[in-house]
Amino acid sequence: MSGSDGAPTHRDRPIVVPTASSFEERHDKTLVIATLFLAIMVGLAALYVARSIILPLLIAFLLRLLLQPVFRVCLKARIPRSVAALLTITFLLIVAVIAWLPLGGSAGLWVAKLPEAVTMMADRLSLLREPIDLIQRLIRHAESATNGGDTTVAVQHFDLIGAAIEGLQAVTGGFFTTAIVLFFLLIAGDKFLRRLVELLPTFRQKRQLIDISQQIENDISAYLVTISVMNVAVGVMVAIAMYFCGMSDPLLWGVMALALNFVPILGPLVGIGIFLLVGFVSFDNDWLAVTPAILYLIIHLIEGEFITPMLLARRFTLNPVGVILALVFWYWMWGVPGAILAVPLLAIAKIICDRIETLQPVGHMLED
Repeated sequence: MSGSDGAPTHRDRPIVVPTASSFEERHDKTLVIATLFLAIMVGLAALYVARSIILPLLIAFLLRLLLQPVFRVCLKARIPRSVAALLTITFLLIVAVIAWLPLGGSAGLWVAKLPEAVTMMADRLSLLREPIDLIQRLIRHAESATNGGDTTVAVQHFDLIGAAIEGLQAVTGGFFTTAIVLFFLLIAGDKFLRRLVELLPTFRQKRQLIDISQQIENDISAYLVTISVMNVAVGVMVAIAMYFCGMSDPLLWGVMALALNFVPILGPLVGIGIFLLVGFVSFDNDWLAVTPAILYLIIHLIEGEFITPMLLARRFTLNPVGVILALVFWYWMWGVPGAILAVPLLAIAKIICDRIETLQPVGHMLED
């Protein structure tokens, strides 16, 4: 039966009766989605619970990529692999001790001055007085809840440098485990990769795995070396700037700027807050007090917005939104070590996605 214009009415349309196969297909899709969701949740829970085991492994893997130039120099000198691995780890330990020395002595004195700095900044910047008073009241309430009402030392725990030092301790706390894993990674070389390649069934998969591993090693190694060199340069420039500003302990501030620069976005923001506080402790004049933070910000902008992107543009074009989300997620999962590992992990994920056909759309989303 047709309408006046010749078009079939709803009575002429065929009635689609759901079959058993359509119900089974929908059920299978729902089951796959539910299974995938549960697998992701279980995986995230495992990453969180096993962070004390996973973090040293990841840090050792990234340190291997960072220290490849030193290790290769030892191998070219015809030093046995085991001895070369020990020399490489010794080099890393010496660098870590040299970097830690400025933080050990004068850092404690500055931490003790921070409550005074908060009060001084609140007095001299009236707009900040109410927020800072609110923060101090919250800290007192938290201390009274945990210490049974004793609030005599509540403000003394409000310190940003102490938080930064605790973060560094969290990174270096598992150094012994990381050093052992790093030693065996350096000795093993590409043996594990060769064994993994032998397990793959087709030549195409073998070639794809080798291509991905080589790209990860080359790109991440170049990224880590470039970032480390630039962070050292930032530390040197900050130390020089603080010296000419008249700040005491310029070496301390240089090492602190170097360490904070390993955490993109969040690290420099914390650094600005720290330099504001120490500026108000060190200088009576308000303009001089904000000068250290302004100089630190200028140095960071020159490095972060011009020099480093120019050096890494050929290898890395990561989406800034993806970087921020990765920082937030891995900081939530693993704290400061997670924030340090966020960008390398995101870069590794992009390299893998770019070279697996089904994951290429994800890799395109991660690209700037």
